[in-house]
Amino acid sequence: QVQLVESGGGLVQAGGSLRLSCATSGRTFSSYGMGWFRQAPGKERVFVASISWSGGNTAYTDSVKGRFTISRDNAKNTVYLQMNSLKPEDTAVYYCAAKGPMMRYDYWGQGTQVTVSS
Repeated sequence: QVQLVESGGGLVQAGGSLRLSCATSGRTFSSYGMGWFRQAPGKERVFVASISWSGGNTAYTDSVKGRFTISRDNAKNTVYLQMNSLKPEDTAVYYCAAKGPMMRYDYWGQGTQVTVSS
């Protein structure tokens, strides 16, 4: 069974930084793409960033480009999201997701809260 466990969330002032981690287990981590999503209060869950199985290809939603960096360490079965220059509108629950054999995000973590104060 695939498991994803996020960590690293917390409360930070605007302009600050946080690094989220997502540890995975239960399958060959390096085989599939990974992504980060977020859900703000009262809103739908939305895409934030993704990374290919090799780490060679990344993608970001426009609002985080230049501020967030997604990376992965296949030896540690972990994907990261470095978040810099945080803004109050980045406040959300952040979820890690892993693609399955059909290349859809089939596996999800429980989420970690990120709160950015102004």
